[in-house]
Amino acid sequence: MLQELEPPVTAQDDSETLSENVFRRIQAAIVKGEIAPGSKISEPELARTYGISRGPLREAIHRLEGQRLLVRIPHVGARVVSLSQAELIELYEIRESLEGMACRLAAERMTVEEIEELRQVLNTHERDAAFQAGVGYYQQEGDFDFHYRIIQGAGNRTLTQMLCGELYQLVRMYRIQFSVTPNRPRQAFAEHHRILDAIADRDGELAELLMRRHIGASKRNIARHYQDAAKPTATQRGES
Repeated sequence: MLQELEPPVTAQDDSETLSENVFRRIQAAIVKGEIAPGSKISEPELARTYGISRGPLREAIHRLEGQRLLVRIPHVGARVVSLSQAELIELYEIRESLEGMACRLAAERMTVEEIEELRQVLNTHERDAAFQAGVGYYQQEGDFDFHYRIIQGAGNRTLTQMLCGELYQLVRMYRIQFSVTPNRPRQAFAEHHRILDAIADRDGELAELLMRRHIGASKRNIARHYQDAAKPTATQRGES
């Protein structure tokens, strides 16, 4: 759970409720790993941490369950989601197929202005300090997210609802978790540029293929992570 006491939750403007504010803050803490996967959610602790009453907090928790960031276990309560290897691979298989389709549609439907804005997103990514240091990839959300902009540019409401709504924050959580793999940020950035070039050339078939390969590479990276974690260390093998 969070280690330091957060400043009390206050609405940012007249249109934002306390529940909305605490929802966004807990969501960000989960997605960024500040509240670890598998952590038990304690309503009293969260109420104390964020300085909010239990009513708005419960509303926020319910919304986080709807985003699949929290799961409720009978007789245990709510916990932060922690997907198994098989579940995570399934999630990436869905992304591989649907985001590939989004790329093909984006190549057909994005305007020249939208494509130029997408190129500016990559320019912003390249200037990110963590990316420059080789320790991570730019992980802003919404309009500053390369994948999000392509899905929006596909012009398919059902696809957008699935990938930018129901699954979006869950996917971001794991994208951030695995973005620190050595060499992966630079590779992913180069892959993004090739995808964008295909979209700009209106080559939907190539754009789809490149996105599927891009997400497939991330899927293989995840599989290697689990394989490496399962290998016994020298101490466990009894080596000195």
